[in-house]
Amino acid sequence: MIILKSLQEIEKIRKACIIVSDALDGIRGMVKPGVTTQALDEFAERFIVAAGAKPAFKGYRGYPKTLCTSVNNEVIHGIPSKDTVLKQGDIISVDVGTIVDGFYGDAALTLPVGTVTPEAERLMRVTEESLLRGIAQAQAGNRLYDISHAVQEYVESNGYSVVREFVGHGLEETCMRNLNSLISALQGRAHG
Repeated sequence: MIILKSLQEIEKIRKACIIVSDALDGIRGMVKPGVTTQALDEFAERFIVAAGAKPAFKGYRGYPKTLCTSVNNEVIHGIPSKDTVLKQGDIISVDVGTIVDGFYGDAALTLPVGTVTPEAERLMRVTEESLLRGIAQAQAGNRLYDISHAVQEYVESNGYSVVREFVGHGLEETCMRNLNSLISALQGRAHG
């Protein structure tokens, strides 16, 4: 079930999301060969706290860090480490979450480390376009399935696949409300 938010709740989510966006902008400028994922994590934590928010992931179900940093073939939820040093040609997905007055902001960004292969560039282009196609389906009268279907259809038409075990979550007072059962329930009713 999608729970409608009050204007005050939406404002708290907006503030949390602005901090996420600004943190990602700072991280974008740091990503280069020789930087550790731990350095990115330390920057993000300092930035989030200085902005008056709390890191959303740190401590959630025992997670030890502020960011999730997934390098190359790591799908999601990579744990930052001083031992993970970015190299020329890597791609890194950085996921940032914040809490402002009990409401969450969360976003991820995939970035090239220096110059990447044409295959990595293509992967990043296809995933970004799939996101835009999903966003285009977020409109009155459509269902959540319409969004996920647009993403999946575009990704698969380009020779890639989606990871069905990780389907997203909402921005609730309770962290990471899993939408897997909701999406499954809606799949058969997309146009019914």
